[in-house]
Amino acid sequence: MTDPLSPAQAVDRLRTDHALLLATVDGLDGDALAADYATDAGPLGDFCASLHDLVAHVLMWNEINLAVLTEADRGRDHWSLAPAFETAETGRALNQAGVASGRMLAADLLLDRLASTHAALLDQFAGYAEDDWRDRAGPLAARVFTVPGREPFWHAALHLRAVPAGVR
Repeated sequence: MTDPLSPAQAVDRLRTDHALLLATVDGLDGDALAADYATDAGPLGDFCASLHDLVAHVLMWNEINLAVLTEADRGRDHWSLAPAFETAETGRALNQAGVASGRMLAADLLLDRLASTHAALLDQFAGYAEDDWRDRAGPLAARVFTVPGREPFWHAALHLRAVPAGVR
């Protein structure tokens, strides 16, 4: 078993993952973002028919995980950690619903939300002391930021087939 990632390593992956997604969509207008685009499917299926969909999918994941960490900091479990929400069927439904709702937003609004949620995640991670990260926040963050069967703190990179070489 490998050692868990430090807060700095987790933040580095979150930043890199975000930068990979932004580099992929940079300069594209709404029509280009909505055009057909093949992404790699996750373990629950493929919900993204375009880069707009992928941005919505990653955004939903980040927003839910930010809420998980925020609730944990207040001593509460987030709804998404309840067993009823941790089934493959419910996960697929949440993915489909997140992408569908993202399709209703203009690309600039979706990208603005992605940026603000990413900044909020970085702020959240910066607030953890080393011992709190090791004992509580880190294991929870690794759990919720891990696509099953993959390395933690990668999401967009997995769908874009762009996880950097040499990642454990």
